[in-house]
Amino acid sequence: MNAQAIVFKSPQQLAVEELNLPKVGDEDIQIEVEYSGISTGTERLLWDGSMPPFPGMGYPLVPGYETVGRVVQAGSKSKIDIGQRVFVPGANCFEGVRSLFGASASHLVTNHSRVMPVDESLGAQAVLLALAATAYHAVSMGGKREKIIAPDLIIGHGIMGRLLARMTVVAGEPAPTVWETQAARRTGAQGYQVVHPNEDNRRDYQAIYDVSGDASLLNQLILRLKPGGEIVLAGFYKEKLSFDYAPAFMREAQIRTAAEWKRPDLLAVTELVNTGMLSLNDLITHQEKPSQAKSAYEVAFGDALCLKMVLDWSANA
Repeated sequence: MNAQAIVFKSPQQLAVEELNLPKVGDEDIQIEVEYSGISTGTERLLWDGSMPPFPGMGYPLVPGYETVGRVVQAGSKSKIDIGQRVFVPGANCFEGVRSLFGASASHLVTNHSRVMPVDESLGAQAVLLALAATAYHAVSMGGKREKIIAPDLIIGHGIMGRLLARMTVVAGEPAPTVWETQAARRTGAQGYQVVHPNEDNRRDYQAIYDVSGDASLLNQLILRLKPGGEIVLAGFYKEKLSFDYAPAFMREAQIRTAAEWKRPDLLAVTELVNTGMLSLNDLITHQEKPSQAKSAYEVAFGDALCLKMVLDWSANA
């Protein structure tokens, strides 16, 4: 069987191509994709060619790690039933292309252990589980911290900033402040305040979470810390990070990098969503057909009003 897949031929050169699918092994499942999200972090860097050297990186490449679909075939040892809707955090099932992420396609084949069953009611919102797990991991460090320090300042009110802020509020922590320079993105707060950085004079933040990906902000953020405070780098940075030592020394600043989410993070946020504690409403702002993928990527990366662009593969089913 073949699948239609998004292929980055080279930076800013995209095609929808027909690729061969492998046979379904004993522990594999085949998924008929309904929706796949476009990441404005890592996929933007892959799109414009500015991704730093990374294992598995190269072109041509099938992007995508925010996919939801329905199981249409299952191997004899699979523990996922046919008909189950699942979240797919990436796949490596196509020959002749890089599959660093690999899930933006009409059909996928992957091991049953990689996917996560999701509630039918989520629909396209299920693509947001990867970002929610990323936000959760940034705070919890995958359960490695004895005491979780929730953000009291978040840099950026894109989709990651909103998820971090929502999680902080539902956890019963004090509502964080969110910085956002673009007026179009300063709306939509749910139980917290969004301000332009120039409107905030506070300089005693305990935990600053930067999801902007802007490497130039680090010195400015250090000046906003209380002694012993922490800056968490939860964006993806294509430029080198550096900071002035003296201000960091004076504050005994801690700087931590948030790594990729793990399966326990995905399980945790899925439970938060299923129980109604964490809302994913109003985060998907745009949808487009895969046949219009090039314009969809341009909107996803260039329109400040676009929080999350989703490709709708269901029409191809």
